[in-house]
Amino acid sequence: MRHRKAGVKLNRTSSHRKAMFRNMVTSLLKHEKIQTTDTKAKALRAWVDHIITLAKRGDLHARRQALAIVREKNVVHKLFAEATEKYGGRDGGYTRIIKIGRRPGDAAPVSMMELITSEDSSAKKGIKKKETPVIAPKIAGKEKETEAGEMPAVAGVPAADDKTVEKVEASPGETVVEDAGVEIAAPVQEEHSGDIVSETKAIEEETGEIQQEPDKNLADDKNQEEKK
Repeated sequence: MRHRKAGVKLNRTSSHRKAMFRNMVTSLLKHEKIQTTDTKAKALRAWVDHIITLAKRGDLHARRQALAIVREKNVVHKLFAEATEKYGGRDGGYTRIIKIGRRPGDAAPVSMMELITSEDSSAKKGIKKKETPVIAPKIAGKEKETEAGEMPAVAGVPAADDKTVEKVEASPGETVVEDAGVEIAAPVQEEHSGDIVSETKAIEEETGEIQQEPDKNLADDKNQEEKK
């Protein structure tokens, strides 16, 4: 019976299982990632967290305890020298398990197990979302910048602050008068120039005849006599 004993047996004896995990911990700390089955990776997390916690403590007794598990001295010395810098910002969870697929042959689920440093976590927290650029509306071929909280101008609708000037086309012989920012076409009477009078006088001098207007009173008398 298990009697509340934690851990998996993995169909191995205790000595075989302990030697296997010691080899796996050494390989993971040396290469920072290994490939194994899902069940072994989940069981290995407790071993890795225990070794890194000893390295962060950093005293002589912790170093001797780590040397009793890890098989290579160089790996232990390197881990104790870099533990505070790499894992100082974390209080556990020093590993990441990524599922890959299934192993050919027995179709066992395989995962990639790798170490997580404080630099990786800080880099993820420092990522900022991309700000969406503000597109300024185009009015009459000109671009206007819209500030935060300001409604963009709509094409065809004048702004409240801007002074708009409406232009009215004037017909021939009319002038445009500006009044209160609005241009209005005002009719103007045409003035007779003196050129026409001078031309008529020149014609009369050449012909020698002066055209006289008929008297209206004489014309009326003639009409009355004819009627009688």
